[in-house]
Amino acid sequence: INNEKVRKTLRGKVGTVVTVSVYRRGHINLIDFNITRGKIPINSVDVSYMIDGQTGFIKISRFSSTTYDEFINAIEKLKAAGLQSLILGLRGNPGGFLDAATALSDEFLGGRKLIVYTAGKARPRTNYHTSINGHFEEGKLIILIDEGSASASEIVSGAVQDWDRGTIVGRRSFGKGLVQEQSVLPDGSALRLTIARYYTPTGRSIQKPYNEGVQAYEEEILQRFRHGESLNRDSIHLNDSLRYVTPAGRIVYGGGGIMPDVFVPAATTYDTDYLDHLFAAGALSQFAYNYVDRERKSLAQYSGAGDFRKRFEADDKFMKEFTAFADKLGVSYVDSQFRRSEPLLRVQLKAYIARLLWQNEGLYPILHEKDATFRKALSLIHSAS
Repeated sequence: INNEKVRKTLRGKVGTVVTVSVYRRGHINLIDFNITRGKIPINSVDVSYMIDGQTGFIKISRFSSTTYDEFINAIEKLKAAGLQSLILGLRGNPGGFLDAATALSDEFLGGRKLIVYTAGKARPRTNYHTSINGHFEEGKLIILIDEGSASASEIVSGAVQDWDRGTIVGRRSFGKGLVQEQSVLPDGSALRLTIARYYTPTGRSIQKPYNEGVQAYEEEILQRFRHGESLNRDSIHLNDSLRYVTPAGRIVYGGGGIMPDVFVPAATTYDTDYLDHLFAAGALSQFAYNYVDRERKSLAQYSGAGDFRKRFEADDKFMKEFTAFADKLGVSYVDSQFRRSEPLLRVQLKAYIARLLWQNEGLYPILHEKDATFRKALSLIHSAS
């Protein structure tokens, strides 16, 4: 049976029932479950949790039609838990709906302020302003970005940076700021025509240039790594002709993407060929799944994700079991490379186990233990307290 047949068999009209027979370790016979079909929500807020008594974290993976409502639910939950400072994760967020980006920005900016504007050669300037009293207009705010943050993520980051509302931490964002207009043709096909660009409140164009051709544009992210921009701030070329000043007197630069206020290089501390091969083989996720399936009784001792994070240890016995498992998948053990990658592997395996038990609420707090960008953001909040 292939994946397509699985999908066709499981899918059906909302409210109807499908019986699924499941194999479970320790049971001789299959176990039947009657599942009522329904709509499966695809959330854009991956996780929200309190890091400590006053600092919260919210990660948004994309900007969809439900992002604003999801964010409001998350921020209200955190405020009820004592939220005073917020870290907003937009790394790897490719963007999405403009309305979601402007609505989210409005939650951070007080008064009537320009969030973003569009302008094109044959299109008049269109301004987007704040219009409501936001849920988090005061309190320390840090936004995490990287080269995977694009479009709507850059609108939010640019507005917060240009109005001196918060600190942007990480690496330069992708640089995608084009407005497209779609026209439906008689045969049912459609034409998408670029008509304008997005600009931050100070006038910076978010879009990176096409000056050197389409191929150079498409390879620009790769060139950042080759030229060392992802590892050293000094390797970043800042164009003085695209220098802008915020109301508080901070210097910001245009030229494509949002430049962070605090640069954090790409993590390479634990990189080895052995680690790459483990990820390519899916060894970590497969081992975590097998471990949870086998150790359900022992894992039941943990009262929740927080208790697991404090008490579970990926000890030497656990790691030997993992390397033996990986070897069976064809990833040969290399001691020197394993020793270098070991601290990250221990955290990743623990996080994957937690995700299987408590979803993203289990995953992210553990991953953040070895996340240099996250740790830097947290140190900035604590140092400003």
